[in-house]
Amino acid sequence: MNIAFVGTFPPFRGGIAHFNSILANHLNQAHKVRAFNFTTQYPALLFPGETQFIKGKPALNFPSERLLSSVNPASWWSTAAALRRFNPDLIILKFWMPFFAPAFGTVLRLVKRITRARVMVICDNIVPHESRRIDSALTRYFLDQVDYFIVMSKAVENDLLRFYPAADYRFFHHPLYDIFGDPVEKNAARQALGITAEKVLLYFGYIRRYKGLDLLIEAAARIRDEYADMTIVAAGECYEDPARYVKLVREKGVEDIVDLRLQFIPDEDIRLYFSAADAVVLPYRSATQSGIVPIAYHFEKPVIVTDVGGLPEIVMPGETGIITPVSADGVADGIRQYYSTEIDYHTGIRSFKQQFSWDGMVKIIEGMTA
Repeated sequence: MNIAFVGTFPPFRGGIAHFNSILANHLNQAHKVRAFNFTTQYPALLFPGETQFIKGKPALNFPSERLLSSVNPASWWSTAAALRRFNPDLIILKFWMPFFAPAFGTVLRLVKRITRARVMVICDNIVPHESRRIDSALTRYFLDQVDYFIVMSKAVENDLLRFYPAADYRFFHHPLYDIFGDPVEKNAARQALGITAEKVLLYFGYIRRYKGLDLLIEAAARIRDEYADMTIVAAGECYEDPARYVKLVREKGVEDIVDLRLQFIPDEDIRLYFSAADAVVLPYRSATQSGIVPIAYHFEKPVIVTDVGGLPEIVMPGETGIITPVSADGVADGIRQYYSTEIDYHTGIRSFKQQFSWDGMVKIIEGMTA
């Protein structure tokens, strides 16, 4: 097949660029894949972080053509023209928020008028975490052009079926992010990061309110006197005012055990943070699926997750991690449970993660479009 992959690729950073690059690379082994990337993903005024672009070398860089601006309709026409020249059998996109629906929807309409291309969308979200009234109309404008769907959590499956009860879709869990290198010996990783504690927990990724870092800080206050030598590392860029978390750490009196590293972590350092940790904590208030759990499983680290969205679907309690209520007390109890038992999580994760393969996702794509 000729496959056109439209969306985020390096030099843009983040999990979606990683996902698209890995999947395109796997598909390209048996098909002809061309990637059509953004020139402008988010306008600078709307982007909450420091930069949208990779600093340093990306973990994987699938070659792409930068043609599409999310906010410039002229680019929607030129991108559609480039797609028509390629004449794809299949167009793949990843969808995570309605902001991109006008661009994606218009490009697809222009291409499908002239070609026989079919369209597949891999759905991170159907309903965004932070929604607005116009979101449903924008989402339908885009998804009305889609022939096939892949969902990666039951929460997204339910949202999809509310929009399209007869949708042609398949369910497949988020594959492992396996592009960040091999694990580093734990003590060596801690030394490289300047961590000296005996017990180390990791909170990783972009920081927004729904991801619950404040719950973890409050949980730290509940357990600080129970563990004499613990560090909870929060590593990731804030997409809100970081002063809020600095203040909360001070107010709760946990400066000695909460290590705030509120900046974007480059790809080459990701393996150090996961290798240094005993376990990874995801204290989310809401979720569909997470790209953090697939990284943790790649490094064979157990996860402590809240019981929201699709997170419990990818955790086997007592084998790959712990599921807690969505509260500071719940997260604190999850940490206590982790350190009070001697479960061989590594064996459980090693067995469980075999089902999260990129080749498995490729087979789903090929099977749907055969």
